[in-house]
Amino acid sequence: MSYYSEKLAAERLKACYELATAAVRTYLQAEIHFVTRRVGPDTRVLELGCGYGRVLRVLIPAAARVAGIDTSLASLRMARDDIVVRRGVWLAAMDAARLAFRDRSFDLTICIQNGISAFGVDHASLIAEASRVTCSGGLVLFSSYSAKFWTQRLEWFEIQAAHGLVGEIDYAATGDGVIACKDGFRATTVSPERFRNLTESLGLASRIVEVDDSSVFCEIPVP
Repeated sequence: MSYYSEKLAAERLKACYELATAAVRTYLQAEIHFVTRRVGPDTRVLELGCGYGRVLRVLIPAAARVAGIDTSLASLRMARDDIVVRRGVWLAAMDAARLAFRDRSFDLTICIQNGISAFGVDHASLIAEASRVTCSGGLVLFSSYSAKFWTQRLEWFEIQAAHGLVGEIDYAATGDGVIACKDGFRATTVSPERFRNLTESLGLASRIVEVDDSSVFCEIPVP
């Protein structure tokens, strides 16, 4: 089980977002705006790592169908209870690197807020699975943090640590995009170069977009 399944799920995860600074809130909104511009009334959307439903809540009224998966049952229960689940909305406990969906099931598959690093799975396998379940002509979106957002990101983690949501920051092991905590938690990032190398290794095209000096998005059009 991952740190996000065992220690940072449901109410504790929600508390992290409630403690977000103004800069972090702006970053989160910029990410969501980038995604929703690619959603239409006929779009079938899959979110990998949906947590307690923070992003799903925005996607549901904009899309035709929305599915959210996560490994934390507690977070999924919270999402189910907080979101008015209706026809066309589906939640499930699932490993993002081993999706139980048929090929070409979605028009848009997203994994944002640095989920690619948080899941603790092989990045190439994760991208390959996301691409497999996305239809031809559809789009896969992954995001990570921009290096320009390091100071704001570290401050947010310091606040989380002060509230006991993550372990005390290990400053000796923190730097170069990695935030390490003394309880063993490590928050890493994926650089634009790494995204390019990953997609090229899978024979996929990609476009790297930096959003608001805070997020790095990897857009993968599915052939």
